[in-house]
Amino acid sequence: MKGLLSVVLPAFNEEAMIERAVLAVGSTLQNAGIPHELIFVDDGSRDRTWSRIEAAASVTPTVRGVHFSRNFGKEAAILAGLSQASGDCCAVIDCDLQHPPEKLTEMYALWEEGYDVIEGEKSSRGKESGLHAFAAHSFYKLISAATGIDMANASDFKLLDRKAVDVLVRMPERGAFFRALSSWVGFRTTSVTFDVREREAGESKWSTKSLIKYALNNITAFSNAPMQFVTAAGVLSLAVCLLWALVSLIRLIAGADVGIGTGLGLLMLLIGGVIMFALGVIGFYIGRIYDEIKRRPRFIIAAVCGMEHEE
Repeated sequence: MKGLLSVVLPAFNEEAMIERAVLAVGSTLQNAGIPHELIFVDDGSRDRTWSRIEAAASVTPTVRGVHFSRNFGKEAAILAGLSQASGDCCAVIDCDLQHPPEKLTEMYALWEEGYDVIEGEKSSRGKESGLHAFAAHSFYKLISAATGIDMANASDFKLLDRKAVDVLVRMPERGAFFRALSSWVGFRTTSVTFDVREREAGESKWSTKSLIKYALNNITAFSNAPMQFVTAAGVLSLAVCLLWALVSLIRLIAGADVGIGTGLGLLMLLIGGVIMFALGVIGFYIGRIYDEIKRRPRFIIAAVCGMEHEE
């Protein structure tokens, strides 16, 4: 007997995509003979996303819905969906269908072969602006260096065995970075490649500004590399100061007129800049620590639907 596949679909202002996602993902899995449930997580949408999920759950037994009290972010939505999933394995796929649903059958087949984590890796990113492409490339390059995990083509599109899901859900940290943590947990891992598709409806929720914020939050959540960068900046600043002092001393011995006013001013600006930057990075980490020790929940569920078949 085939294992149950739980498919988690985070949704934020995706009213135009709910029915399309139910049809595309559901029909793909049904045609492949894979028992499944679709778990839509409404991340505090301001449009009719939740009402569309309720409508889909009322007519499709395999659809379930989770509604947040407000917007908590995609990471929270993914973890909420995984915590509600009852399948033997769980997949995460974007509600906008830019992740191709037919790849789920390939992932499921690999899971049946014994793999615990099947990563979806992008072979192309689809159409996007030059600025956004540069920001995305810079982000993944930076976070790969910071975390020690190659995330150049990583995505949230993946399938996990129940034991990997249980480990992720039990992790107590508030600022979880799903894309990296799913690799960090280990287990037997493989990957499939896919081309990012164009949206059928609606607009992307990712801007360059939100990508930068996403990068800062997740790099500091998963790595202390920025703190090491501050240390390196301090060492560099000290080296520059010593070099300037040495040059000034040599010129003074040689009888040259050493005007120290400009040099001292530049050094003060350099050191002051490094100190302020260091305080900013340290303050950012202190803020993350503050968020963690408050122990507030990652998300608040305001309502659920489509649960009747579990009773």
